[in-house]
Amino acid sequence: MATVSSWRTGPAGGPLRLADVVELITEAPLPVRISAYDGSVTGPAEATLGLHVATPRGAAYLATAPGSVGIARAYVAGDLELVGVPMADPYELIRAVNQVRWRRPDPRTLATIVRTMGLSRLIPPTPPPQETIPAWRRNLEGLRHSRARDANSIHHHYDVSNEFYEMVLGPSMAYTCACYPEDGSSLDEAQFHKFDLVARKLGLKPGMRLLDVGCGWGSMVRHAAKHYGVSVLGVTLSKEQAAWAQAAIERDGLSSVAEVRHSDYRDVTESGFDAVSSIGLTEHIGVRNYPAYFSFLHGRLRPGGRLLNHCITRPDNLHPAKVGGFMDRYVFPDGELAGAGKIISVVQDSGFEVRHEENLREHYARTCGDWNQNLLARWDEAVAEVGLPTAKVWGLYLAGSRYGFETRDVELHQVLAVRPHPDGRADLPLRPDWGV
Repeated sequence: MATVSSWRTGPAGGPLRLADVVELITEAPLPVRISAYDGSVTGPAEATLGLHVATPRGAAYLATAPGSVGIARAYVAGDLELVGVPMADPYELIRAVNQVRWRRPDPRTLATIVRTMGLSRLIPPTPPPQETIPAWRRNLEGLRHSRARDANSIHHHYDVSNEFYEMVLGPSMAYTCACYPEDGSSLDEAQFHKFDLVARKLGLKPGMRLLDVGCGWGSMVRHAAKHYGVSVLGVTLSKEQAAWAQAAIERDGLSSVAEVRHSDYRDVTESGFDAVSSIGLTEHIGVRNYPAYFSFLHGRLRPGGRLLNHCITRPDNLHPAKVGGFMDRYVFPDGELAGAGKIISVVQDSGFEVRHEENLREHYARTCGDWNQNLLARWDEAVAEVGLPTAKVWGLYLAGSRYGFETRDVELHQVLAVRPHPDGRADLPLRPDWGV
């Protein structure tokens, strides 16, 4: 990282203004235009994308929490304004800002910046109420991934409002990566195809029993019961999800073969299932809990039964598992991600035989883009339902996630495994028969 060695003052030798500070900590040329409450501006005049720091508090947010948390605080609180993009879908601005090249000022320049801002601006302002407490405070309230703490984390994200989720997710009410069978497929077609792909990988047939852990609003539960004639039990830690899902089951006339419980997956006592689907739950349980989790699922299956694990992953197996910054404080408290290799290793060590794996990374980027478009189309309704700050969080989160999947900061892997018979039989065909 380059070091700034020049001494800089503002106009006519006066104190630095905010745009001057930006120029000291970035490499030219800037890909966006940045303006501030003090009238200063930097970046290309012809730029159509930009950021406006509207208040001194916004500058304090940015200075006291560098990176995604500071930006989120200032933006959610209304002290940072986005220029050239809708709040429902700031993807283009996120992509541009990620091209900024940062540099570190030398001690003398840093001292000038501090004097310009004033010590009062270096006291962190109170975060907006949409931000959850930091991990160290959560640690005082309970062990990471204890039952109570997991329930609170799930409540923070999933119990926002069923009506809001209907606006963002669309009719499928599927809040996991879709799988687009063709380039022009709609989001709903892609979500149907994803659930159908999972069902085919699991080899579902009429009369079978399926356990769907972390079932959300019951989309996989209803798909399997309706289209494959299986009996399905779904479990979710979200009370709002469970109520919505059970009502949908009754509306579809599936009550005799499908059930969604408001329950921790660890409270499922039934066993002998023919298949288990885990779609988007592994991210929440904690990497240290992987062995216990997959061992538990192994114990729910009959010999020859299949497991399909579908989850967001890291692009390698080297980085720490904990998710920090904006995602931890505003979106998924206590979320953890591991590489696909880590997941496969633990699945194998839990007694499963891994039979197939695939990466749907590009599909998740497209899914997030479609969710952003749904939010954009119903923005006024969404704001009325959850409030402007929360709606801002979602626009930022979905657009940032799209960028992350596109640039391989994160991936999405499906891993198919089987609980083999004691004699090694797996009850699978010689070649995959589930299509693409």
